[in-house]
Amino acid sequence: MKYRIALGLTVLSLALTMPAQDNLGRGRINGNVVDESGVGIHGALVVAEFLGGGTRLDTKTDTKGHFAMGGMGSGAWRITASKEGYANAVIDMPVSQLKSNSAISLTLKKISGLEALQSDEQGRTLLEQGNALLEAERYDEAVAAYGEFALKYPEIYGVHLSIGTAYMKKGDLDRAEAEFQSVLEKEGQTQAGLEKPKNTSLRALSGLGEVALRRGDFAAAQGAFRRALEISPEDPATAYNVGEIFFSNQKIDEAITYFELAAKIKQDWPRVYHRLGLAYLNKGDFDKALANLRKFIELDPQNAEVANVRATIAAIEKMKK
Repeated sequence: MKYRIALGLTVLSLALTMPAQDNLGRGRINGNVVDESGVGIHGALVVAEFLGGGTRLDTKTDTKGHFAMGGMGSGAWRITASKEGYANAVIDMPVSQLKSNSAISLTLKKISGLEALQSDEQGRTLLEQGNALLEAERYDEAVAAYGEFALKYPEIYGVHLSIGTAYMKKGDLDRAEAEFQSVLEKEGQTQAGLEKPKNTSLRALSGLGEVALRRGDFAAAQGAFRRALEISPEDPATAYNVGEIFFSNQKIDEAITYFELAAKIKQDWPRVYHRLGLAYLNKGDFDKALANLRKFIELDPQNAEVANVRATIAAIEKMKK
């Protein structure tokens, strides 16, 4: 008798630790999971959850997108269909064990671009790998990683900015130019009649400007950077780059105009005051040259150029005497 009591207690203990499965029964549902054009989706996961809590059943659709599921008790159930690359579809419905339940249809909408990337770990990994390889100066491998990402997500065409940068850094200027240009063309195609995002076009034009600079084509570089500045007149780097092109071509007044613009946009940027100082020195305006060179030292006293700048200041002060 003691043995039987102990056994009974053991069985009771196991029953208490098992998860509850509420509202199982003989109810049955069936239906289809389709895309927006009405074509059945194969392999979609269909999950049924009893809204009273505790029970979860699931199945997958066949090659035609059809599914069937049994074992459901009477009551309210939530049916969810999902598949990678699609937004989930959900419907709440009453299920009966006593009569046939109406067939249901769930439509999954294709997701793309950044929305799809958020749920795609593999895609994010490819992008991260490309960035790491670019940083490590392994340009061919970076291009391969970015290229695989571009095939998977052609609508996220901004990745071609990174591909172009990799080509430019390895010295393949023709391919770099083609990548930056493709981004501008894509912007024109996809954003017609809409407000265009500034950053993508800005980076593409800046890339084209840098390619032109590396070729020694200052006119093309100037044109690209000026277009970038028209898109984003508040961007100090673009204004600075235009100033650099003019300065390199000994067009000092034009260079000063753009350096002053960059300094106005970003008042605590040491580099632009350095260039302004040199530009005013070339122009023969010693007072403004000194003011800007001293401002450079004030903002960045630890800069490696400080010693040379101090020597330049001393030389200017001698010339003024």
